[in-house]
Amino acid sequence: MPHIRYTLLSLRDLLISIGPFALLTVALLALAYAWLDPNPPKRVILATGPEQSAYEAFGKRYADALARYGIDVQLMPSEGSSANLELIRSGKADIGFVQGGSADIGYDDEESIVSLGSLFVEPLWLFYREEAARRLHGADTIDHLSELRGWHVNVGTPGSGVPRLFSTLLDVNRINRSDLTLSQLEQTPATVAFLDARIDALVFASAPESLMVQMLLQTPGVRLLNFAQSEAYARRFGYLTPVVMPQGVVDLAKDIPAQDMHLVASTTSLLAGARTHPAILQLFAQTATTLHGGGSWFNRAREYPNLEHSEVPLSPEAVRAIRNGPPFLQRYLPFWLANLVERMWVAMGLIIALALPLSRIVPPLYTFRIRSRVFRWYAELRDIEQRHEEGETAPDTLLEQLAEMEARVGKIVVPLSYADELYALRNNIQLVRQKLRQQAPA
Repeated sequence: MPHIRYTLLSLRDLLISIGPFALLTVALLALAYAWLDPNPPKRVILATGPEQSAYEAFGKRYADALARYGIDVQLMPSEGSSANLELIRSGKADIGFVQGGSADIGYDDEESIVSLGSLFVEPLWLFYREEAARRLHGADTIDHLSELRGWHVNVGTPGSGVPRLFSTLLDVNRINRSDLTLSQLEQTPATVAFLDARIDALVFASAPESLMVQMLLQTPGVRLLNFAQSEAYARRFGYLTPVVMPQGVVDLAKDIPAQDMHLVASTTSLLAGARTHPAILQLFAQTATTLHGGGSWFNRAREYPNLEHSEVPLSPEAVRAIRNGPPFLQRYLPFWLANLVERMWVAMGLIIALALPLSRIVPPLYTFRIRSRVFRWYAELRDIEQRHEEGETAPDTLLEQLAEMEARVGKIVVPLSYADELYALRNNIQLVRQKLRQQAPA
């Protein structure tokens, strides 16, 4: 039992000596945690697109994927790319799908918006009715945009960004808007009007996974414009890419399409507000490599997502996720723990680098704390001896003070490793007592 008592006392003294440095370390870690904010928010708003669009379908897949990490992705429907960009600018949405060239991205956006990479290509689909081509052009097919003069064309809602893109194409083909009847109906009403022959042509941009695209490609009497000059369009506009829809890719048995179709496409990117939490950006970029990494009609496997065709600065988290995949720690640890270590390791390294030199003070401080219990009595012992030598106080009085001091010293407890110094003090007290007794009255 005595050994346990002395051990506990030693531990108590050691903890008291370490305490200030431990509190300092904890305080620095708390400040670093508050400053870095390593844990992401549990709720994220993703701006998608119209109902039954490819954006909406992809948004649901992102929501399912991030739910596994405890992130609630709320989908915000919109009219399309331009509307999504405005939602991000205003802070109403954290992340959104934006089609290259379809939205007015300016210099100010370079500081407030970042890109998580290009996800997939969205061809510009221009479907027209054979009957309208025969009536307005005298043939079942048309080959150039210039042949649309006099047609009734629906170019999508203003928020979709397609009107802006299609207007650019009309300008380079020297077609005045007054030469066409342009409408901006939503996709579903426009498709109904198109199939009812109230509209001659239908223009929209969408991924081939869109149900509307799949349906129109297989509808009798509906043709898809072949952009024979697709390479030239891509050379003129950096955000456009020439793509080819191979013969038979829609339906091999029915040979749809009956020939290779050349189209112009823009790349759709995930854009996010620059203040969006880095861990959220990382998760979305990692999810994008899974959802968009497969092959499709217009790209080979692992061709997307990529870091090309970006109109705003790329997020560093997205660059690392696309190039290197999941971080090392996330392959073996839960996301929350791996993210905490990844976000805090720099701060922890700095704190450790500061704490290591300070920790060298702990052993001397511990030694000083223990030895001071013994050494502080030497001052009183020396004072008694000096007063005796000067003859100011009677020896009997000094002997009484010495007895009181010895009683108090007897209550001092020190670790066993410092017991020799305590016994040395008691021996010195005995020596002074003998000296006083030699000169005290009989």
